[in-house]
Amino acid sequence: MDELKIDRGSRTEKTREATARRRPWVRPSRLDAPPPPPGYDYRWIRSEVNGHVDKQHVYGKLREGYELVRIEEVPEEYRDMLPTVDDGKYQGVIAVGGLMLAKIPKETKAERTAYFDKAARDQLQAVDNDMMRENAHSSMRINNPERTSRVSFNAPRNGEG
Repeated sequence: MDELKIDRGSRTEKTREATARRRPWVRPSRLDAPPPPPGYDYRWIRSEVNGHVDKQHVYGKLREGYELVRIEEVPEEYRDMLPTVDDGKYQGVIAVGGLMLAKIPKETKAERTAYFDKAARDQLQAVDNDMMRENAHSSMRINNPERTSRVSFNAPRNGEG
């Protein structure tokens, strides 16, 4: 006859936390944040400068597409570790040291990056055009500037070798 085996171990020993692998120690950061929801990226945005509220910067980021992250939006296991604004308009928003946690859709972030990349390229092109126009009648011609850098190791220096 088969014996019925009863597991008499504690249920707390069988929880996920008890059976999970130990994570190695890392230096804690005041700006640790939980993983963002799918399709979003997190960023800390400035809300104070020298103890004064920086409304203009916060409003600018909100107009760019950022949304402030409230404590209710993060998974339960992170809520005890994250400081929040205690009162006022931003009560419940995750904040630390004059910074508030904000999220932005990845698509919006990519569009924003593409916009500023194009603006930077346009500025470089404008500078190049001005330089070429000012030197059009000069006896010393300036060719299109080369916008690359080269790094070499163990190359002889001028006069050495």
